[in-house]
Amino acid sequence: MKTLYLVRHGETLFNVEHKIQGWCDSPLTQNGINQATQLGEFFKKIHLDHAYSSTSERCCDTTELILQNCMPYTRLKDLKEQNFGAFEGESEDLNPQTPKDYETFFLPYGGESSNTVGKRMLTCLTSIMTKPDNGQVLAVSHSGACFNFLRMLQDPTEELQKGFSNGTIFVYHFDQNQFQLAKVIRNFK
Repeated sequence: MKTLYLVRHGETLFNVEHKIQGWCDSPLTQNGINQATQLGEFFKKIHLDHAYSSTSERCCDTTELILQNCMPYTRLKDLKEQNFGAFEGESEDLNPQTPKDYETFFLPYGGESSNTVGKRMLTCLTSIMTKPDNGQVLAVSHSGACFNFLRMLQDPTEELQKGFSNGTIFVYHFDQNQFQLAKVIRNFK
């Protein structure tokens, strides 16, 4: 059985300012840097075969702080957050109220549907985990992308209610081309 560690990036300036990030980007805060450094301490105890990151700066910076130059990583566009179109950089107050509303809300504004994100993540992560030498894998992504990936596998309501804070680790087992959520680590210290 293989293991995927899917991690949400560290806290960013837009997280603090409650702005919609999506495909736009903002830097890690000092707290985000600290979170990523603590994640690095957590992952020192785990042998990783490969590491992957969304191409967003906030994920690449988080990945680099986790890996501490101990191994290279691959940047993949398919691990990016949902594109929120014209809402990028705007207040989170403009977001839809329920996960169901995210499915098509952003399409008229140049964004993508949450179903597209979930399918993109599922295809990407399945491709990663089916590689023969990928037994234990780190992938750093985003809150919405992690949520929509989980939504492709199971009802995410219970996990959503607990929150997907910055630095959350989703541990998935991968066997016979199927993902199974094993646990969610919200306090990784």
